[in-house]
Amino acid sequence: MWAELWVVPRRAGLRLLRRRHGGSGSSTGTGTMRLQAPQFQALFTPGLRSVAELFEKKNYELRIAGGAVRDLLSGVTPQDIDFATTATPAEMKEMFTAAGVRLINNKGEKHGTITARLHEENFEITTLRIDVVTDGRHAEVEFTTDWHKDAERRDLTVNSMFLGLDGTLYDFFNGYEDLKNKKIRFVGKAAERIQEDYLRILRYFRFYGRIAEKPGDHEPITLEAIKENAKGLAGISGERIWVELKKILLGNHVNHLVQLMYELDIAQYIGLPLGGNLEEFARVSKNIQNLSPKPMTVLTSLFKGKDDVTNLDLRLKISKEEKNLGLFLVKHRQELTKGSGPEPLRPYQDFLMDSREANTNSKLFELLKYQGEEQLLKEMQEWAVPSFPVSGHDLRKMGVSSGKEIGTALQQLRDEWKKSGYHMDKEELLSCLKKL
Repeated sequence: MWAELWVVPRRAGLRLLRRRHGGSGSSTGTGTMRLQAPQFQALFTPGLRSVAELFEKKNYELRIAGGAVRDLLSGVTPQDIDFATTATPAEMKEMFTAAGVRLINNKGEKHGTITARLHEENFEITTLRIDVVTDGRHAEVEFTTDWHKDAERRDLTVNSMFLGLDGTLYDFFNGYEDLKNKKIRFVGKAAERIQEDYLRILRYFRFYGRIAEKPGDHEPITLEAIKENAKGLAGISGERIWVELKKILLGNHVNHLVQLMYELDIAQYIGLPLGGNLEEFARVSKNIQNLSPKPMTVLTSLFKGKDDVTNLDLRLKISKEEKNLGLFLVKHRQELTKGSGPEPLRPYQDFLMDSREANTNSKLFELLKYQGEEQLLKEMQEWAVPSFPVSGHDLRKMGVSSGKEIGTALQQLRDEWKKSGYHMDKEELLSCLKKL
């Protein structure tokens, strides 16, 4: 579903709006694209209107940048909106301060980003920049008023567009054309963009999984540049890699993309096991497609043992919860499987009832997803965990007074209750105690 665009031809200085169907264009071509989508109109909150007025008064240009433009052109409401401007951080600070606008989070200022708070909304606005020095991880920047130069330093064509607040699209690298054709390309030369920040290799994979229609539709020169620069990922922090990898694992074409990581020698630099079980990964990633798994559930299928989970943690600094889930799946994926009789869910229910660990329920849900047991997952999610109906107080009333005897009796009753499929009530269990 593509957003509705208008074309503004420029002929003999005349500005005339006419409708054009299915076309595309660029600010550098014969016409300018103009967006008229409801998702775009919905952005104009009182806060944004106030920001726009301030910039207009000072004659500073202000445009929506990057991912939000890509989303709007795809007919999607963006989650986050970044703005770009010709105003320097100092000029923005002066303008906002004079207008009594509160500024928050000054950490981004050295990179050119000012965050202003108006009408209970935060607006992150960044001065146009040129990368002066890059080391594959960070860049030293210089401010500019040249929109083309700022677009040139961005990673992918689909992320390099700007959108004026009048809906005009500024597209210097045919990003809209690539978006419509579901093509993922680097801006300019792939090797140059990658060497500016090696994490862009994983961003390429992430957006491929998000936008591309089918696996394997890559330009050979792009794959060559990725392979030649894969080693650069060794210098990228584990936390940054994990953020991207998690998104790749939950995107489309994940099996194809992870296989490609091994083919292009990326895996070893991002914490994946050298001898990853690609066969198991292909099976699990297919099983799990519509089950909303956690990223770790998908990734664990590559692992052959707990050492692989430990090594991943050492490289990527995953959370304790993620590590525990990986270890749980590696340990139980083969031994804890559905029952062969009329109660296939029983092994999972028994495991949960016997467990003394936290979050066992959610780990079992992930195990069922891993195993592709969609129906059992649904049943397990709907199963109300029963409470054991007998207490020590009940046993005392029956004349059992020793603490040790009460403990033993409760365990015996719990075993009987378990055998009944957790159906026996208090009365049945207490009469059972008399027999025992």
